[in-house]
Amino acid sequence: MNKTQETLERWCSAEGIHFESAEAEDAYKRRAKRIADTLQLKAPDRVPVELTFGIFPALYAGFTAEDVLFDRKKNFEAYKKTVTAFQADTFRLRPAQGTMLEFMECKQVMLPGRGIPVNSNLQFVETECETADEFYDAFIEDPTGFMLKVHWPRIFGVLKPLGQLRPLEAGFSYYLGMPGIIPGFGAPGVRESFQRLCEAGNMALEEAEFGRLKSREIMEMGFPLDAGGVSHAPFDTVGDFIRGTKGMMLDLFRRPEKIIAATEKLVPMMIKMGLQARNAPSPFVFMPLHKGCDGFMSLEQYKTFYWPSLRKVAIGLIEEGLVPILFFEGENTSRLEVIKDIPKGKAVYHFEKVDLFKAKEVLGDTVCFRGNVPVSLLCTGTPEEVKAYVKGLIDTFGRNGGLIVDSGAILDEAKPENLKAMVDSTKEYGASR
Repeated sequence: MNKTQETLERWCSAEGIHFESAEAEDAYKRRAKRIADTLQLKAPDRVPVELTFGIFPALYAGFTAEDVLFDRKKNFEAYKKTVTAFQADTFRLRPAQGTMLEFMECKQVMLPGRGIPVNSNLQFVETECETADEFYDAFIEDPTGFMLKVHWPRIFGVLKPLGQLRPLEAGFSYYLGMPGIIPGFGAPGVRESFQRLCEAGNMALEEAEFGRLKSREIMEMGFPLDAGGVSHAPFDTVGDFIRGTKGMMLDLFRRPEKIIAATEKLVPMMIKMGLQARNAPSPFVFMPLHKGCDGFMSLEQYKTFYWPSLRKVAIGLIEEGLVPILFFEGENTSRLEVIKDIPKGKAVYHFEKVDLFKAKEVLGDTVCFRGNVPVSLLCTGTPEEVKAYVKGLIDTFGRNGGLIVDSGAILDEAKPENLKAMVDSTKEYGASR
């Protein structure tokens, strides 16, 4: 038995979960086994269906997006109501992180009710945080120093004074170097910044503990947790959070060797980030992918700059017995032959847009397909149209493993009756025959 099988068996066994009833325990184990079998390209009792939610639970429960982002009790109430109502095969509880982000004066997000409508999902604000000259060499030489003294002071208003700190490596010579470093921690604003960082840490710990307890409460109702960790593609980590889209696209031509060096540097960091799932009640690691789709770069650029480091992260997680969920946003049909290079039955590929027949042809004997019911259809279509799309998905991929029905993108808005149709039609038409 390989590591993935061992991890999935532990997930399916529900060890340590105290179910509210025997029926809930049976439902949990059947749902988990269904997902595990499908992932490994084995025939499940029926095709699984999952729901990747954004702020839909808030709106469905009668709250605003602002409510659930700043009030953890309302957030849990909204998710519990939604999970109970739609009865998908897994759930994922999103953290109520608004208070902490606002406290830190985070400049990379706009929060609902703070410059954007109260019913808008939080909006990522992409900027060129560091120029190429400021980023590549400094990051490659000393990632921690770069984050502490350059990047964090720019994206968190309360940490701006940390830019005054001297290079920490001088502290290796403690009796000669430390006297020159220590005064920097008493510089104007620095002590206050670290105090705010500690306070934010306490907020994050409280939210994490609340989420852990409430996630377990939903598991005890019979629903497995979808993802126990998160990670990113190294290319996206640089392009999303540091260089910005414009800067990154220019770097493809002006500094190709720097991109490769930086993304390689990030590989072990992104693996470690995903390893949090080892201590979570789910072995799946959610990886949203942004800048590798067809419209962002050529196929040759994808092969050179995007896929190699992403694949190394995915393989690193798989070697630890974890299951990466690669969430391919945008159109990715031209990437199929490249991304087939992954161990069989060890990963989930969640697609927003892709040629279904081509995806089945190329990936059908290698990886589990998740998606791709269009959000536009779920927002504007009819239940009959949704059922027809689900039927087409199942007819294309079959019932013998390798298909998880889900929306193509994160669900902020949708007609509840259409989500119900997606779940119910999967259960009815996707049953083994």
